[in-house]
Amino acid sequence: MWNYIHLQNIPFAVPLLELQMILIFTLTQVSHYVLKRYGVPKFTTQLLVGIILGPSFLGRFRIVSNVLFSIDGQETIGLLSVFSYVLFSYVSAVKMDLGMIKRTGKNALFVGVVCTLSPLLIGLSIQAVLGRLWSLSKEEAESLPSMTTIHSASPFPVLVCLLEDLNILNSQLGRLALSAAMVSDALNLFSILVAINTRTKLEQGSITAAIDVGAIIAYLIVLVYVIRPAMFWVIRQTPKGRPVKDIYIHAIMLMVLGSGLLSHFFGQTFFFGPFLFGLAVPDGPPLGSAIVNKFNCIISDVFLPLFVAICGMKTNLSLIKFDNSFMKINGILIASTFVAKMVACLVPPLYSKMPLNDALALSLLLSCKGVFQLFAYTYLIDNKIITDQAFALLCVFILFTAIFMPLLVKFLYHPSRQYAGYQKKDIMHCASNAELRILTCIYRQDNVVAITKLLEISCPSRERPLAIYVLHLIELIGRASPIFISHQMQIKTMSNSSYSENIIHSFDHFEQDNEGAVSVDFFTAISPLKSMHDDICILGLDKLTSLIVLPFHRKWSIDGSVELEDNTMRTLNCSVLELAPCSVGILIDRGHLGSSMVSSESSYSVAMIFFGGDDDREALSFAKRMANHSKIALTVIHFVATYNEGNTYWDEMLDSEVLKDAKLNNIGDEYVIYLEVTVKDGPQTALMVRCMVNEYDLIIVGRRYNVESLQTSGLAEWSEFQELGVIGDLLASSDLNSRTSVFVVQQQQNR
Repeated sequence: MWNYIHLQNIPFAVPLLELQMILIFTLTQVSHYVLKRYGVPKFTTQLLVGIILGPSFLGRFRIVSNVLFSIDGQETIGLLSVFSYVLFSYVSAVKMDLGMIKRTGKNALFVGVVCTLSPLLIGLSIQAVLGRLWSLSKEEAESLPSMTTIHSASPFPVLVCLLEDLNILNSQLGRLALSAAMVSDALNLFSILVAINTRTKLEQGSITAAIDVGAIIAYLIVLVYVIRPAMFWVIRQTPKGRPVKDIYIHAIMLMVLGSGLLSHFFGQTFFFGPFLFGLAVPDGPPLGSAIVNKFNCIISDVFLPLFVAICGMKTNLSLIKFDNSFMKINGILIASTFVAKMVACLVPPLYSKMPLNDALALSLLLSCKGVFQLFAYTYLIDNKIITDQAFALLCVFILFTAIFMPLLVKFLYHPSRQYAGYQKKDIMHCASNAELRILTCIYRQDNVVAITKLLEISCPSRERPLAIYVLHLIELIGRASPIFISHQMQIKTMSNSSYSENIIHSFDHFEQDNEGAVSVDFFTAISPLKSMHDDICILGLDKLTSLIVLPFHRKWSIDGSVELEDNTMRTLNCSVLELAPCSVGILIDRGHLGSSMVSSESSYSVAMIFFGGDDDREALSFAKRMANHSKIALTVIHFVATYNEGNTYWDEMLDSEVLKDAKLNNIGDEYVIYLEVTVKDGPQTALMVRCMVNEYDLIIVGRRYNVESLQTSGLAEWSEFQELGVIGDLLASSDLNSRTSVFVVQQQQNR
């Protein structure tokens, strides 16, 4: 039946295009859903789907080759896929921060240069030698330099996609790789321009080549001195916190399309103009993020899979045979440039004492191939510069690196490994008269009041000082590279105004009010939500902090109802609890902490609920620091089981030791109340806690995650937030009509 169905029998081309898009979209999504659990990136899945639909597999069936994807039927979707890559290259350029090149360290600069020039020089040398030994046609000989240039590239967009898939975009290795890729891209762009203009000179003459070069220079001048200042004018016209007007976005997209047409007229590839135009857009909010938000979803999830799959469909695996000189030279060039890049990427990191595993992971990241190489090879085959046979070999090599490189990087590099040997950085092991280092994380402006109040009632003094490191966390939107700002070093970023200006002023005021007792350093991290915990843990590790303070993901309104619940922040808190190099506290602000004043005439009531164990001992150590102010009343409530349930002698001894000075009222300079409450099970404990909760402004508890005891038996099955432990969860429950704030402490985990 299908033998007699042809494209002309379909009334319109649009239904066929829709059918092709539905098929590709469905197959890529289903395949990725299955393969992502094995660590296979999206790009790899999309390319695999394209190869499966191509002549090597399903393309052998007539319904696919003659009906769905006939030669005529591929024309429309092929044009759409190419246009998709143009938009992808533009959005990728918008995300790029050219300032990274200025901030690039020597290590990243050396890596970026050698990982590009070494394979390029070695590849050009090998092809020159082999070209003399083996006979090649003129066209084949002229295509080899272009392919060698593409082999040598480490494109920034490819690396960003790979790092996002591996969830290490803002890790130390990821930042180094991004900086190196930015340097590599600058060299690649220059070499591609030279190659294209050299080809133009050979084919059309020196005058045409000179005109093309002049047009490129004029275009760059217009971008730098007209377009980019105009975009900064748009940013100034946009009120703070308001979106950019649609008319500006529409005007920019119109100019993007015009830049593609212009670059085509002057001998460049059609993506060249939009890519440079994207670099002129100020990355990040408000303009860069507005453009990315409007176009990124449909480009990344619909158009780009279409482009990759269509390129994959041009791959015929049966053609891969090394039966001629051109294919043999291609195979040698691919292998030699790959090895040269791997070795070149290893030398600078190893010279700077980077661990071997990390250096190998960096080499693998920069050697991986992706959508840029796929586009470049497709451009060569569409323009008859390389053969179908060579294209098939190149696509297989792209697929090989895209499958195995991420898996090897995952095996070699684990950001959390650097925390493993970090020992005894908690409050218990910090001397009472020593400086206590605390990292406080700010997610939203409304976190500031509660956290500064918690620090204030910690009673800092010249004898017991606090070193506060404030980290303002901002989601990475509209840019590809994460950024970490140390405000003490006065590092300038995308604009003259600080992202964290209001937060800095609040903590500056707190530091001035506690002059000599508190020192404050400020940092801002702009990174993806999935890997934001690395910024927190790395800063905690670098500053040798004993405690990390995290805001709870819920916000309560004045009437006690839940006003805001941000589950992405909850995921972040859980990741920090799992990986932190020191103790962690989650602060649940239900009202009293932000509204009460320690300096007021009324006292500030703090309770510490103690059951026993590492987390409770750490929580009590923090609570003891509060017993040094006449306006703070500390009560230690020790819940004891009705009978001894077989705790270890060592735990009992440690619990007794940490409680000793509380029992003797020998904490600090003020009176401390010690209460001992006997309970028979968890429900009785819950009842007692509910009865006493409104008597205090702040309750401090240990997390005690997965710790079984008679006092809390039966409570875990009702727990909603495991990151708080059973008692913390009880106190944070929306069913509990209370304004009492809670601080849940977890002692540094031994890993």
